[in-house]
Amino acid sequence: MAINFKELSKKYQTPYYVYDFDYISKQYNELKEAFKARKSLISYAVKANSNLSVVKHLGQQGSGADCVSIGEVKRALKAEIPKYKIIFSGVGKTDDEIKEALELDILMINVESEAELHRVALVAQGLEKIARISIRVNPNVDPKTHPYISTGLHENKFGVDLNTAKRLYIYAKNNDNLEPIGIHCHIGSQLTELAPIKESVNIVADLVRNLKSGLNIELSFFDVGGGLGIVYDDETLIDTYEYAQTVLDALFGIDITIVCEPGRFIVGNSGTFVTKVLYEKINGSKRFVIVDGAMNDLLRPSLYDAYHKVEVLEKTEDISDCNVVGPVCESGDFFAKNISLPATKHNDLIAIYSAGAYGFTMASNYNTRGRVAEIALENGEDRLIRRRETFEDLIAHEEEYLK
Repeated sequence: MAINFKELSKKYQTPYYVYDFDYISKQYNELKEAFKARKSLISYAVKANSNLSVVKHLGQQGSGADCVSIGEVKRALKAEIPKYKIIFSGVGKTDDEIKEALELDILMINVESEAELHRVALVAQGLEKIARISIRVNPNVDPKTHPYISTGLHENKFGVDLNTAKRLYIYAKNNDNLEPIGIHCHIGSQLTELAPIKESVNIVADLVRNLKSGLNIELSFFDVGGGLGIVYDDETLIDTYEYAQTVLDALFGIDITIVCEPGRFIVGNSGTFVTKVLYEKINGSKRFVIVDGAMNDLLRPSLYDAYHKVEVLEKTEDISDCNVVGPVCESGDFFAKNISLPATKHNDLIAIYSAGAYGFTMASNYNTRGRVAEIALENGEDRLIRRRETFEDLIAHEEEYLK
């Protein structure tokens, strides 16, 4: 769908995020269709883009929610995701978070360590409840992705090894306040190779078979995690049908519901961050295009040195190398370095693509900058789904304590 950034910029002012909800629907349904041969639950990874309207839109398609804080759990419920489709993951859950999750009666808590399992059991005992749990297995498989978003190696903080997992399932089976219903494996994000996924899923599927045959522990949910990559630049992607077939082949003969937790795959390329040129600056031989957006709005280039396609809208001439930078008082405040762009002038619009995932959700108020507006496009119509923050919003939780 062609987006009229000029009209949106007049209506909402820059900077802003805009999300194509029709694209989001297409991506969700592509993955759901790939798993149609088996019982499945597509459980959207809320951390990728947690706007209530985005989450509700996916819920209306049939999606569940993968959450990594009690705040995300409550976002999912607020967005009308059914409680029986909500999974609570994350390495460090507090007792209060565990308690609230149990009281909310969500599908399951995904446990990441032996210590956490004991805390869940104790909290459940105190509430006189039975906690439905899954255990995250770390298969020690290299996902071939950026080290910051790799999660499937023993050097990463996530999950437990196979032997520990087996021991924890035995403990859970014998505990009156625990009910082991699932198993989980997620090796990383922005995955573009199928082989590591195949290796990890086969490892965990063998564990499921061993749990059933050797210990009479029969699980209901096999959570393959998320992580399917998208095109930022020139990546070759994993075919969704081949991905699904790989999972289905690994689980041949096992009667179990497949859970998949896509985030970036669904929303990443739905989103564009739009900013405007303030002015250009030359330092010696270095050209800088200074814009009104900044690293506090879109952190990925600064945090990961991540690539996003940058385009000066409606400009094609006088191209030269430059850095696109923002007003924040850090040398790390950039969207792109050493890229070729046309000459710009004040108020020219710049689109930064593939910004629908890990964009707004990682934004901050650094330098007392309000977070930007978020806009939805659906069926050719635009609507505001989060207003731009004001200065009054930023000081609201401080002002009453000012002496």
